[in-house]
Amino acid sequence: MARSRAVIFEERREKIAAAAAELMAKNGFLGTSTADIAAACNMHKSMIHYYFSSKEELLFAIMWGHVSNLVDQAKAVASRKMPADEQLRWLARILMEDYSFAPARQKILMNEIGNLPPEKRAVIMQAQRDLMDVTDKYVAELSYTLRNHPKQRVPYVMMYFGMLNWTHTWFDRAGPVTIKTVADIAADMFLKGLPG
Repeated sequence: MARSRAVIFEERREKIAAAAAELMAKNGFLGTSTADIAAACNMHKSMIHYYFSSKEELLFAIMWGHVSNLVDQAKAVASRKMPADEQLRWLARILMEDYSFAPARQKILMNEIGNLPPEKRAVIMQAQRDLMDVTDKYVAELSYTLRNHPKQRVPYVMMYFGMLNWTHTWFDRAGPVTIKTVADIAADMFLKGLPG
């Protein structure tokens, strides 16, 4: 059965986004031209503009695809019937898995948000807040001391993500330590540091 035009269109958009993510992760957003992306995709530059109206739209698509997937997975974990400490551990594993399998997209999310137009930047930042809100609920549930003090929970939530967000810079999937091990180390360190 032949693939529909819509499927082919989305496949080509993803091919362009994947190539652009690798280039932007290596050379930065400003150091990557549309011509570079076209060459990496073996396409004419005009084809890039057919699928993405601007380089900024392409940057947004890369970031949104990555962060919205993280939020969806975090919400799926939150919907499971299990204690908050186990949900937090599962979230760490999912984040580690995504970060390690999409290091270029994670690097772009961490480093290139300032190159988005303000309205698109706001969308990405809201998604990041949604992700942090899931973790904040776990902290509130796990710590009686912090339960009624949302501002005091912020550093804990940021530390949790701080342990995981930059693993894309050093984690080696072919190395001796597994994704699960790194995630569990981060979760254990975090849980042991929470006040009662």
